[in-house]
Amino acid sequence: MRGNLYTDRSFSSIFFSIFLYTCMIFLGITTLYPFINVLAISLNQSYDTVRGGIYLIPREFTLESYKQIFAYGGLLSALKISVLRTVIGSVTTVFLTTMLAYTISRRDFIARKFVSVLFVITMYVNGGLIPTFVLMRNIGLTNSFWVYIIPGFVGVWGVFVVRSFIDNLPPSLQESAKLDGANDFIIFIKVVLPLCIPVLATIALFSAVGQWNSWFDTYIYNGTNKKLSTLQYEMMKILTNTEALKQLVLTGNRQDVKLLASTVSPESMRMALTIVATVPILMVYPFIQRYFIQGLTLGGVKG
Repeated sequence: MRGNLYTDRSFSSIFFSIFLYTCMIFLGITTLYPFINVLAISLNQSYDTVRGGIYLIPREFTLESYKQIFAYGGLLSALKISVLRTVIGSVTTVFLTTMLAYTISRRDFIARKFVSVLFVITMYVNGGLIPTFVLMRNIGLTNSFWVYIIPGFVGVWGVFVVRSFIDNLPPSLQESAKLDGANDFIIFIKVVLPLCIPVLATIALFSAVGQWNSWFDTYIYNGTNKKLSTLQYEMMKILTNTEALKQLVLTGNRQDVKLLASTVSPESMRMALTIVATVPILMVYPFIQRYFIQGLTLGGVKG
């Protein structure tokens, strides 16, 4: 009787494991295939790409799309600005968001409910593009690097996620620090901040991805200043120029224009730009993945 029960449980366990691994493999293939397909198309000859049928490996290998991208003037300068805004913006956003979340998590903070409601309102009410531009111009942030940093100092969504995480921490930790003579700032730096590393990784990842992928603020505020141009904005211009070249070929008859356009097609350029924009974030993500998952789940326990 016990042997049959043990055998049945073992069979159920094996069957469940096979089913689980099969689902994970299918999910992994489904997730990886689009990226591999984009990489294969970006490494394929543009005139051959038009034929279709490219899935996992390029049919006619070439680096022409990437050569065209990195030969574009000002790309290295734009890369430097993108890296700077991503690093500085993420660090300041994480620190200030956590500080504000700690403040409104304090039970003895009189304006706790008022500030929380005020922040919730900002999640649904926006001044609009033109008033925001006028505000940035009046406070001197247009044509400035700090327009990438200051407006994103605090993320309201991040404030509530971090506050929920802090609410789950044992209150005795802060009380013990107070008994030892620590003030609120020391408690925040030496007690709360180290314990919030998982949720800080979550906020940092979202902030870094947002800063890295942003290009519209460059177009609005620093579009005429090449020294403050970002990588995403420059790549957007490359893609726009490639699309315009394609339209020129379709409407013109000059052989030199057709020859130039046959080197890199808009589709190949688009795929290559996708790879260039994605790889830096993919390199960072594995290092904070475990903190990201833990912070997102623990921070969502309380509302």
